[in-house]
Amino acid sequence: MIQIHTAASRYSSDHGWLQSNFSFSFGDYYDPENTEFGPLCVFNDDVVAGHRGFGAHPHREMEIVSIVLRGQLQHEDSTGHKAVTGFGGIQRMTAGTGIIHSEVNPGDEAVELLQIWFTPNERQLQPSYETTSYYPAQMKNRLLPIVSDASGPNIAHIHQNLTMYLSEMDAGQSVSFQQEPGRRMYVFVIEGSLVLNGSYQLNRRDAARITDVTDLELHTEQGATLLLIDLP
Repeated sequence: MIQIHTAASRYSSDHGWLQSNFSFSFGDYYDPENTEFGPLCVFNDDVVAGHRGFGAHPHREMEIVSIVLRGQLQHEDSTGHKAVTGFGGIQRMTAGTGIIHSEVNPGDEAVELLQIWFTPNERQLQPSYETTSYYPAQMKNRLLPIVSDASGPNIAHIHQNLTMYLSEMDAGQSVSFQQEPGRRMYVFVIEGSLVLNGSYQLNRRDAARITDVTDLELHTEQGATLLLIDLP
């Protein structure tokens, strides 16, 4: 089954310095029918104004991935890690038994990011933090792994049986993805538009939650940048 969730159907909030769109229940938005998709439980599309951000706050028992689409994001946490990430960079944090961190925009330009949370496959993990970088040219017309439990060069390690892929597709191109039965896929269109398996149209910031599908074809007539998550 391929279920489309349009950009307009997301919950939106505007705090002046922060514009957010929530794909799942988060903060002031709670829908008991929209709390998770497998281990995926938060998918926030945020824009943070220059020199503003999220002050120090705690997390537990969560895997948190931040993908910077534009601008810069500075992370600092109670384990002593501090890093600034821009486009082409990934932040992965294991909250585990407990961690305090902050995420702020250190620059004048707004930062645009995706913040994505997953429940871990094991509790009581030691808190940890990692930054990795990928080469944007390598995601041209292919699915480039950026986060996985089978980590490798330029791939952040996550404590869950999943892989996150980015792709930038030229107009008229197609990309195929095959998956083992019984798993899920989540597709999010960052820019452009896509058609899934010849029938399901996704536009900018639309998402698809996919179950009981093992063969997926992604086609774009006008070009697209997308995120695909292979989930248990």
